Amino acid sequence: MTVLDVSGLRKAFGGLTAVDEVSFGVEAGQLFAIIGPNGAGKTTCFNMVGGQLRPDRGSVRLAGRDITGEAPRRIWRLGVGRTFQVAATFGSMTVAENVQMAFLSHHGRLRALLPSARRLYREQALAVLERVGMAGQAERQCGLLAYGDIKRVELAIALAHQPKLLLMDEPTAGMAPRERIELMALTAGIVRESGISVLFTEHDMDVVFAHADRLLVLDRGRQVATGTPAEVRDDAEVQRIYLGGAGAEAAARQIEARAGEQLPGERAEGEAR
Repeated sequence: MTVLDVSGLRKAFGGLTAVDEVSFGVEAGQLFAIIGPNGAGKTTCFNMVGGQLRPDRGSVRLAGRDITGEAPRRIWRLGVGRTFQVAATFGSMTVAENVQMAFLSHHGRLRALLPSARRLYREQALAVLERVGMAGQAERQCGLLAYGDIKRVELAIALAHQPKLLLMDEPTAGMAPRERIELMALTAGIVRESGISVLFTEHDMDVVFAHADRLLVLDRGRQVATGTPAEVRDDAEVQRIYLGGAGAEAAARQIEARAGEQLPGERAEGEAR
């Protein structure tokens, strides 16, 4: 089942075309990554899907329903969750209360009186926190958490809305290398278990090639390649964009190294350091 169908998206700002005729589809239970160098149009494309920007041309369909140009809140109500590059939670509230607020919002009960609101959806919140490895910190204030843990809470908040599609904008930004790998492994596991689809942008090629099922590569607004990680890694145009004209064989080897498959010489050099 195709959860997200994007066709012919185009967006220009004045004389600059930021996204030019981009098309792709995301299937149920799939992790789909949009990658490209700075200025490639990733964020613009992402924001047209999420409703922050209205495309000049093209369409966005969610499970067959046209959501092109709909307001972000409307798109969220239709089953599209989102996490952001800079995570934000209510710092004075506990971890559990932050997730309970998400459940209250999802069920349209934000006007519940505070004493009763603190009891509502607590068990559901704890269950989601268990899934993201944060149940043990449920009573801690979010303002006291390490940044990697805040990212996990943000993921729990997004899951509380029970999305069909989760948009993740630079999900590992600001995190240590090990935390990045752990967060995306966690996300991938939840996707496989629940069937949620994920569309994400990411600069860390280790994360992308380790976890994405399919990739879209953009360069200066145009669609360069779409395919599996192996197909994208072997694409000559992708190699040129990322490595500035290096030979195809050398470029492929460097992309493999960036994807966590270090070459023997690089491993030895790393061990020497």
